Amino acid sequence: MMHLKCSTGYRVAQRPETMTRNTGTIAGQNLINAIKFPERLPGTSLRDWDSILRLAKRANLIGRLAEGAHYRGVMDELPTQVRTHLESARVLTSHQRQAIAWETRHIGQALKSIGAPLILLKGAAYAIADLAAAHGRLFGDVDLLVPRACLNQAEAALMMHGWASGHADPYDERYYRRWMHELPPMAHRKRGTVIDVHHNILPLTARTLPSADLLLNASVPVPGTDFRVLSPSDMVIHSATHLFHEGELQNGLRDLFDLDALLNEFSERESDFWHELTDRAHTLGLAWPLHLALRYSRAILGTEVPPHVSASVSKAATPGRVSQRLLDGMYLRGLQPDHPLCSNYSTDVARAALYLRGHYLRMPVGLLVIHLGRKSIMRLFKNTSRSV
Repeated sequence: MMHLKCSTGYRVAQRPETMTRNTGTIAGQNLINAIKFPERLPGTSLRDWDSILRLAKRANLIGRLAEGAHYRGVMDELPTQVRTHLESARVLTSHQRQAIAWETRHIGQALKSIGAPLILLKGAAYAIADLAAAHGRLFGDVDLLVPRACLNQAEAALMMHGWASGHADPYDERYYRRWMHELPPMAHRKRGTVIDVHHNILPLTARTLPSADLLLNASVPVPGTDFRVLSPSDMVIHSATHLFHEGELQNGLRDLFDLDALLNEFSERESDFWHELTDRAHTLGLAWPLHLALRYSRAILGTEVPPHVSASVSKAATPGRVSQRLLDGMYLRGLQPDHPLCSNYSTDVARAALYLRGHYLRMPVGLLVIHLGRKSIMRLFKNTSRSV
């Protein structure tokens, strides 16, 4: 049985007074509390369990909830109906961890010939480095960062070993290869697993584009594997950047829990972590997504952040009082699970605004208008063809 680090013992800090309102619905807060305080789960009513499980599944947090109950030793005290869901989630997350290990071995073998550093990102990196953020986490694609000069070699090597791009649309191909920070997703013809090969962590058209060389040079090897992962500071900054450049937040709360776990683990493990984190964010030009990550991790999950750290990133990142209040209104709603139990007109408006904001940060206005216009037309034609 996999030995668990304390992946769900989330520490709670006092929330900023200005952020205590509208941090989510009662149902959403019940889910957060269930994950943060698994020792309290035995006293939960079946009515609350019904909403917690629905939201946990929608937010891809059912595995983290299950691992917390198991780690705290309260699984046997839960109702049978609930235990069935949680045990099933534990089986699924365990299977996915094994699948990630299996898939990364194949990827390593396929790319060994290109002689370039292979840096795993996000969920695959958490898993292969055995970080607390991986425990109970549900995984999707394998994300990999390679030097841009090696991108064509990496794509050719993967194709030789059974991976192929599923994007036949010429516009999509051009969109990825000309403007994005990654190749079109590649799926294995037999296993169906998907790999996203990146050459940076943000699109080439983004308003702030960090140096990929800085990320590559600071990456650290994972013993016993062909892979590397980002340094602790870079891993947090990448997680923050990914979440707060994203326009669709179906996994927003899960990603926020990832950030919470990373911050807790690295700050406990490395005495100088907070200083390195703030310095690195300024160096990469990514202080503002880190500011948002720290702000909402603290407001929604109660993550402990030293005041001087928040002040340091805020100086370079705070967009102004009015803009910050608008962002608070959007993110405190948009980061809730995308489920009718947590949704109303205001959350729909917030998610629509975040969708536009995410695209605005990723591309210039002219390209944004063309891109969104084309997507709208294609969606209209698709809906029309279905109705016919």
